[in-house]
Amino acid sequence: MPVQGRRSEARERLLATASRLFYAEGIRAVGVDRVMAEADVARGTFYRHFEGKDDLVRAYLVARDQRIRADLAAAKQAAVSPTAFLETVAQGIGEEMCGVGFRGCPFINAAAEYPERNSAVHQAVLAYRDHFHEVAQDAFRQVGVTDSKRSADAMVALRDGAMIAAYLGDPQTARGTLVHGVAALLSDR
Repeated sequence: MPVQGRRSEARERLLATASRLFYAEGIRAVGVDRVMAEADVARGTFYRHFEGKDDLVRAYLVARDQRIRADLAAAKQAAVSPTAFLETVAQGIGEEMCGVGFRGCPFINAAAEYPERNSAVHQAVLAYRDHFHEVAQDAFRQVGVTDSKRSADAMVALRDGAMIAAYLGDPQTARGTLVHGVAALLSDR
């Protein structure tokens, strides 16, 4: 049985390779054999770290979520106010959407490929979304908006829509729409 959370060079190579391939080509389109081959990791080593593909996919999403949580914490720490924090978050998401190789939100993409709500992969997506919502709601509450939960709901929906719009259309327009939408939410005091 694999050791959850165990760190090793091979595990990190597997995660980095899976992250690159899953994001660029889609999760279901990339097999574990290809991940192992490109990461130069033997099958036995893979199974020492992961129970199977779904466990690898979950670990990929959890790692992405942890990086985003760290980025959000750093942005909150650096922000001079909750308003500045929410504006910084919107700008940061906008920059990501305009980046080279942007292929949509990895969490939305994973949810589309793993629609079963009880799957570990879908649960990792929901954990990310719940945390993002919680952080946004807390900031809106500090700003003093009329309904912080509804404003956080709207920000999550704006983020999701902008991510999809940026991938399918013009990223600059999607970025502007997101920033404008968050500014409108901040004016609801």
